[in-house]
Amino acid sequence: MTSMRISQLAERSGVPATTLRFYESAGLLSADRTPAGYRVYGEDAVERLAFIGAAKHLGLALEEIGELAGVWEAGACRDVKADLRPRIAARPAEAEALAAELAAFTASLRGSSAHLDELPDRAGRCDPECGFLAPNSAPASGGSRGGQPVDVVLSPGRRAAEQEAERWRAAPVACSLSGDGLRERTDRWREAVSGANRAAVPEGLRLPLPVDRVARIAEPAAAEQVCCPFFDFRLHLDGPYLHLEVRAPADGGALLTGLFGSAD
Repeated sequence: MTSMRISQLAERSGVPATTLRFYESAGLLSADRTPAGYRVYGEDAVERLAFIGAAKHLGLALEEIGELAGVWEAGACRDVKADLRPRIAARPAEAEALAAELAAFTASLRGSSAHLDELPDRAGRCDPECGFLAPNSAPASGGSRGGQPVDVVLSPGRRAAEQEAERWRAAPVACSLSGDGLRERTDRWREAVSGANRAAVPEGLRLPLPVDRVARIAEPAAAEQVCCPFFDFRLHLDGPYLHLEVRAPADGGALLTGLFGSAD
């Protein structure tokens, strides 16, 4: 059987060595040891990592993936299918709820944008008389809460907000993306937040951005819930500005900095 060191497996699979070590600690991946203590893996590890990655893309938690992997190792496809079906049965409804939230937020932004276009360009300071800060001043069709700030929290199961507030902290600090997928996501984030002044907030960063970037921010933020559920995203709409707050557990600090940079 071919043996690979961890660096070789990382290159073959596209999964970072840090994630491989985490998978081992979580019981998802096993490794033999050389007399010198180095990890070595067989060819089956590549196939197993592909299975883990596919399961993570379905939004399964690591505990569920471990259980499913045990069924998969038994070799009967029908058993994997029977085990997997109930695990993902509720996922479409959750995804549709998140899509509805984003659609409502997009409608809110469009309404606010249309309202801004209607306001006169006054030389004085903004106040309730200009209309933008006045309650119920936005068009009814916009759904923008009368020009008031709008918050969107992009976390799974928002309806259970108090319980979910801690979920991202408990999520494993591991990303299921690798290779070209990881590079593409990184490039997308860097382009989306370019030019932002980064300020430190507890456990993360706040980035003020032009409001017209909301779609470029919301779409990858929603996608991160699948591959990197340890990130917590909050979008705060305040007039012409969109404030993005992103947080991660302490162990995910390096990944957060890699995507979004450091505080200025």
